Amino acid sequence: MKFIADLHIHSKYSRATSKDMDLENLDKWAKIKGIKVLGAGDFTHPEWFKGLKEKLSPAETGLFKIKNAEENETRFMLTSEISCIYSKNGATRKIHILIFAPSFEIVEKINTQLSWIGNLKSDGRPILGLDAKELAKIVLNISEECLVVPGHIWTPWFSLFGSRSGFDSIEECFEEYSKYIYAGETGLSSDPAMNWRWSALDKITLISNSDAHSPRKLGREANVFDTELSYPAIVKAIREKDPQKFLYTIEFFPQEGKYHYDGHRNCQVCVSPQESKKYNNTCPNCGRPLTLGVLHRVDELADREKNFKPENAIPFRNLIPLEEIIAEALGVGTQAKQVETEYKNLIKKLGNEFKVLLETPEEDLESAALPEIAEGIIKVRQGKVQIEPGYDGVFGKIKIFSQGEEKNLIRQKTLF
Repeated sequence: MKFIADLHIHSKYSRATSKDMDLENLDKWAKIKGIKVLGAGDFTHPEWFKGLKEKLSPAETGLFKIKNAEENETRFMLTSEISCIYSKNGATRKIHILIFAPSFEIVEKINTQLSWIGNLKSDGRPILGLDAKELAKIVLNISEECLVVPGHIWTPWFSLFGSRSGFDSIEECFEEYSKYIYAGETGLSSDPAMNWRWSALDKITLISNSDAHSPRKLGREANVFDTELSYPAIVKAIREKDPQKFLYTIEFFPQEGKYHYDGHRNCQVCVSPQESKKYNNTCPNCGRPLTLGVLHRVDELADREKNFKPENAIPFRNLIPLEEIIAEALGVGTQAKQVETEYKNLIKKLGNEFKVLLETPEEDLESAALPEIAEGIIKVRQGKVQIEPGYDGVFGKIKIFSQGEEKNLIRQKTLF
């Protein structure tokens, strides 16, 4: 069975998240997006976990659905993210780790042990003074069926390879537990092609998830599987990196991610890694250190040229969320009423967002959508976009239409 899974999200109990991040809204928006399996997020938080146990009932092995829901409803997988902050090899490390678990019983055991180490109530993504290796040890000693996955592995501040607090290899971080690290999450500011430049990552599977903090952000990155619908089948496809079962990942254009280039937000300085080196990695305006982005860090560790593709690599497709495409096609902001109207219109006519972005034939798009919106979707499928890269916490800006094309769109609208 072919389906889309987004396995890293947050609940309303995480910092800076929407109050709408509850199970009912997650279920609703997963269907609008076309996501079949959704990470339940934040299983370490006592209130959220209590709600999960009350509101979810078992579906297929290791997956859950909202009680009394119809058979075709969203499936939830028990997942959580932990922020490990600790000192190792003479440096402060800040690493985000995802945990996937197959049952409430196993999650209860994990939560009990982690509650001895830190306060799980303080945040949906708890901060623990715990070595990432020790976290892997705790989780995998409770159950080998769990999966331990470093999150958004290149982000400067909180990741396995981050320029500000990370390591230079999986082994340096996880030591003897490295052999149990089967996957890493690309994050919004990198895509698989960037990761393929470093041979050390050939042994893990690259997965992609939204890390959503509001329901509308679900599926901005995701994974496409063709397996039986169950926890063991999904985990097996990830562990074995099987291109027959793990078909592809859905990715942001990495330049749109907010840590792709180097920069200093306060001075509005955004520079490429090559330019940073000319400035000795300091801000040319104020002289403070630049936040070195994902591309810079990949360049540091890479041992291959760009465009190298390893054998058996899981393919990927770069997408832009439908609301962003509609907004640019109409020349308005994503919050505009017209955007919501056209979005709902397309979902109603064509099924769900991923169907619109990935599968609907061009002639059907052209008959269902305004001409400029259909053209925008087709251009994104072809990768014909221009991007001003994101840096130091600022999202990149994508342009689908060139200035000449924008003038034509305005002329068409005036005539219309």
